[in-house]
Amino acid sequence: MDLDTVRTFVAAADAGQFQEAAAELAVTQQAVSKRIAALERNLGVRLFTRTARGAELTIDGQAFLPHARDLLRVAERAVASVRTGRRPLRVDVIASRGAAAGLLRGFHHAHPEVDLDVVMLFDIETAVAAIHSGAIDASFRAVGVPGRPLPTDIESVRVLDEPLELLTGPAHTLAGARSVTVAQLSGHRIWMPGIVPGTEWAAYYDDLVAEFGLTIEATGPNFGSDALLDTIADTPALATFMGGQTRLVWPAGHGLRRIPVTDPTPVYPHSLLWHRDNPHPALATLRAHLAATTTGRDATGTWAPDWVLPR
Repeated sequence: MDLDTVRTFVAAADAGQFQEAAAELAVTQQAVSKRIAALERNLGVRLFTRTARGAELTIDGQAFLPHARDLLRVAERAVASVRTGRRPLRVDVIASRGAAAGLLRGFHHAHPEVDLDVVMLFDIETAVAAIHSGAIDASFRAVGVPGRPLPTDIESVRVLDEPLELLTGPAHTLAGARSVTVAQLSGHRIWMPGIVPGTEWAAYYDDLVAEFGLTIEATGPNFGSDALLDTIADTPALATFMGGQTRLVWPAGHGLRRIPVTDPTPVYPHSLLWHRDNPHPALATLRAHLAATTTGRDATGTWAPDWVLPR
């Protein structure tokens, strides 16, 4: 059903005259008559009766009018749902407990007027495809895996270098240290069952191992963070890496220790990705907020693989 004919019908019904409806719609009276005639042919009924005073609704026209108004309201809501600036800004944060989610929470607190849809996508290929399709407006990622450069129409800016910390149980030999150097970690077993080959974080930790001669094990099923914390708490021979801004809660009896890593401090670099032709005004607001509130990128005494540097 042509919405222009429905809109014309409602205007004529409200005005009671085709001429007034034409003036309201900025079309000719002839155009109004043609649209009404087309709608009547489509419905197979007469909607108006011409009178000396103008045009009056028939019984069928009166029955159709409330439904015509509903059609126009639904159409307006459909348009508003995708109209730039009126729909929520859709942002991928990978995981709810990570640093990227914290960055977006900070943005929400600073700009509560901006409607947000938060999504969590697993890998960078899925995120880039979602940016291309318009399913999301932006994604937080490490840019980018060696040999897989970003498409030329995807922009990125590095927004946060997150220091890695060593997480140990209370009986681990390093549990009492106020900090540990990367060299001190050589020979210790670092267990990270969440590393998935082919992902950005797998490439990151592969480079970390190669650079400093560490031992990172990704063996065993990944039962999630709670199971990882239980194991680290109960196994003196194991430790794990955790982002300094990762938000996790564990039972007090676990006695877990978060220990800064130094000389140098490995940092996991988070970048914001978006399509360069995306016109959503809240995307510019998010970028400005991140530029103003995040610091410490490429700081002295830190380490990150060369491939994660901004283009």
